[in-house]
Amino acid sequence: MKDDIQRCNVCTLPITWETLYFDDNGVCNMCKQWKTKSEETDWEERKKLFISIVEEEKRKQKEKNNPYDCIVPFSGGKDSTFTLYELVRKYKLRPLVVSYDHWSYRPRTYDNRKRTFRRLGVDVITFTPNWRIVKKLMLEALIRKGDFCWHCHAGVVSYPMQIAIKFDVPLVIWGEGGGEYEAYFKFEDLEENDEWKMNRRVFLGMRAVDLAGFIGEDVRDLSPFIYPPKDELERVGVKSFPLGKFIPWNQEKNAELIRKELDWQYDEVESMYPGQLTFEKVECERQGIRDYVKYLKRNFSRITHRTTIDIKQGRINREKALELINKYERRKPHSLKRFLEILGLTEEEFNEICLMHVIKPAKRLDPSLFPVGAKLWDEDSWFRDEASEGKNI
Repeated sequence: MKDDIQRCNVCTLPITWETLYFDDNGVCNMCKQWKTKSEETDWEERKKLFISIVEEEKRKQKEKNNPYDCIVPFSGGKDSTFTLYELVRKYKLRPLVVSYDHWSYRPRTYDNRKRTFRRLGVDVITFTPNWRIVKKLMLEALIRKGDFCWHCHAGVVSYPMQIAIKFDVPLVIWGEGGGEYEAYFKFEDLEENDEWKMNRRVFLGMRAVDLAGFIGEDVRDLSPFIYPPKDELERVGVKSFPLGKFIPWNQEKNAELIRKELDWQYDEVESMYPGQLTFEKVECERQGIRDYVKYLKRNFSRITHRTTIDIKQGRINREKALELINKYERRKPHSLKRFLEILGLTEEEFNEICLMHVIKPAKRLDPSLFPVGAKLWDEDSWFRDEASEGKNI
């Protein structure tokens, strides 16, 4: 079926992309942000600024006899792995790696993580939240916001910040920066995070205290998802920003570097090109579902994002990108049945929930017309919720 949603005249981003708008020539603001990154940013000055920040923190932490110079939030995907590699090997930092295990890491990701930790020689804290709470949060967030990943968004950003306070490690360094794919920040901004920005950008306007009431749980049970208040962050002097605002970020080059140096393995992803290995969003079992929900809500998915980057980096032209989008995006993930078992929904109920959140001018689609995508090699090994199958746990 031919794609008919309005898209940027330069790249493939559609009008339903979050925070996107077009100028009078039909060129999107993300293309202009890319121009700022590639043509107008003084990367040498930014690198000097980054070195001055990390050297100062190393000095302070050594004076306090603190074993850690910084916190690195870590999933095991390409961005967090590259960030950790750069900080350890190039900048000689002593990081404490903090990982939020959202119950959805794929087998190859676990292997990638182990190899990375061993080869770089780092201390790691991995936190896994209460599955009973997570399952309730997934369903509630899907119903209210059309995004079942709220618990992951909130846990990934909140828990490392909590650890920064508890361990008195003020410097928190993330991976790729914002501003290149959304307009919550300008690319030229250094993008330090704070509570207000997180509530608006990450938490979808729903705080943990709100969701505790929605799902009928004590707010203490949602403590891992609470972003520390401003006064606590200021008491420790926490600075939180992405490495990608200080060095030119190139996904392909970064992925190839960690592949070479750390034996980081690529994988197949349901919402990407069938049968092809990729570095794009390989960590999570539910990536295909997440991208499918986006397609139902906004009429675009992962391949739109990928082709946009490929156009800007000169690998394909816009005509080829639209051909790939029309050929591959409109697919139902094979893992949908497994996901619906976890949430206790029928496919009809799931569709109706998603279609309540359609972002105009996206169209209300008929998922029954979509072909089912191929089964991934590792799907049978993915986590199954035995409670949803009527078994005792």
